[in-house]
Amino acid sequence: MILQGACAILFAVRILHTSELTVPLRGDITNAVVNFAEHTVSLVALVSDQAMGGRPVIGIGFNSIGRFGQSGILRERIFPRLLAADPEALMRDGELSPAASAATAMRNEKPGGHGDRAGAVAAVELAAWDLRAKLAGEPACRTIARAFGRTADPSVGVYAAGGYYYQADSTSRLRDELQSYRESGFEAFKIKIGGAPIREDAQRIEAALDVAGLGSNLAVDANGRFDAATADAYAQMLQPYALRWFEEPGDPLDYALNAHLTASYPGPIATGENLFSANDARNLLRYGGMRGEDVFQMDPGLSYGLGEYATMIDAIEAQGFSRRQCFPHGGHLINLHIVAGLGLGGCEAYPGVFQPFGGFGPEVRVASGRATLTERPGFGLEGKPELAEPIARLTEAAV
Repeated sequence: MILQGACAILFAVRILHTSELTVPLRGDITNAVVNFAEHTVSLVALVSDQAMGGRPVIGIGFNSIGRFGQSGILRERIFPRLLAADPEALMRDGELSPAASAATAMRNEKPGGHGDRAGAVAAVELAAWDLRAKLAGEPACRTIARAFGRTADPSVGVYAAGGYYYQADSTSRLRDELQSYRESGFEAFKIKIGGAPIREDAQRIEAALDVAGLGSNLAVDANGRFDAATADAYAQMLQPYALRWFEEPGDPLDYALNAHLTASYPGPIATGENLFSANDARNLLRYGGMRGEDVFQMDPGLSYGLGEYATMIDAIEAQGFSRRQCFPHGGHLINLHIVAGLGLGGCEAYPGVFQPFGGFGPEVRVASGRATLTERPGFGLEGKPELAEPIARLTEAAV
């Protein structure tokens, strides 16, 4: 069946072609643990047998920011499974099913052992959501909301993440960076800690507060670096600032350390971005000491996609927490649509780093700390100028 316009009900969508492009992140920035100069992202295309305006309808997705691409897993295992599948196996209730696409991608894979596989499957599953929304002629947030029995809110609370370590004049550059984000419409910010002595990090926090104003407008992120003694020392230093949250103080799987801090530090703790499955999230709920003020940061692009992420939210709510405590890691358009579609607490943004993926692009207006989504179908990646060239290279064989 060839579509001549938007249509929400389909009979069978065949994936004719798949492609992956490994895209390097631009810039040379450092947090407490890693330098991102060598990091890459897998940009994925699912080319369908449907057409609009004489061109094939293509779903675009990617895994997430701040990791590495998974070209080998995608090309050797996942893409062949999708291309060999019966088109009907990828459908549910008359529509292309991202869940069925993910299940097909996971055929013959053992439970556990998540790692990079979780990001590879997520890239494909998210591309399927993009394709489904484009076939329906609507923004992905609306497709997502309808699939989960909700109504999308196109206005999303956002905060600007940055504040990495610079080799020279770090504190002054930090202040200037956050001021540029404020002038772009952001009112809340996140900076890095743990990559300098604690006294220097305190100076960086105070410089950031010159721009943020209230502590509730500023979060800090240690990227999992601290042992218990260092985490305690930082918690003591941070407490008077009454910050928005203290993010990932220790190893993401050290639930005992997280529980120790939530018992002793009165401010919010944020964690979860490095948990790659619903069972990981359940263990955080069981053993991590999470409280009603704490923040869950699991990222669909790192954890098998939106379907697995929705299972995590179900587990969070089943334990009496609110989905408004969920602020997914990532800082890009895909997660902005997911937050809008699922009614989550807010969305990270990377307006100044991690290009070409970071931030939302000029089509998305940010004002007074909120981002307003457009009506562009899908996740809107084609409307982000920095992604124009990678997407063109990714899809050139199809168009």
